[in-house]
Amino acid sequence: MNSETDVVGLVLAAGRATRFGTDKRRARLADGRTLLEASLANAAEAFDELLLVLRDGDTVDDLHLPPQVRVIHTPLAERGLGASLAAGAEALSSHPAKALAVLLGDMPWVRPDTCASLIAVADAAHIVQPRHDGHPGHPVLFGRAFWPALCELDGDEGARSLIRRHPEHYQTVDVADPGILLDVDRPADLNERSATAVASTSRPVRS
Repeated sequence: MNSETDVVGLVLAAGRATRFGTDKRRARLADGRTLLEASLANAAEAFDELLLVLRDGDTVDDLHLPPQVRVIHTPLAERGLGASLAAGAEALSSHPAKALAVLLGDMPWVRPDTCASLIAVADAAHIVQPRHDGHPGHPVLFGRAFWPALCELDGDEGARSLIRRHPEHYQTVDVADPGILLDVDRPADLNERSATAVASTSRPVRS
């Protein structure tokens, strides 16, 4: 991977999506793109390098991956989100970037300019998280000082416990982007949350 990349994106898409009922990564949005395809396309506008974590046995031929995406398959995906995150962090452990950004493969409405604003304040010693209307969302950027701890995660909690343990190194960035809160759990979310994202971008800017 490119040694000049300051922040590398880590996209997690190894879950079973049991609440959705089918493989939601291949569910179609109104514009015809798959959920994962749209999520990766937005991320690719902000990150020069992306690592995509999938389950063992997942195929990628029909996923239309952007050129800067590298794929790893983890046999630990069944253990939960934390285990997938640990696998991705381990795969990036020798990368010289100062931070990695944890993105979710079912969040296609995170705006690239939001990611850019987070990248601009990232450094090796802090955890940076966007906040919209008082609610924290994704992506979350972890300085490389926290990568060893990410590699130790397991189960389904993700990195929330790591954030709680280091409040002095935690920083929020307020953004006018509801997409940081909009993931897809059910088929109905595809239209409902897309409408929320579209409505927010069409509101007039107040002077």
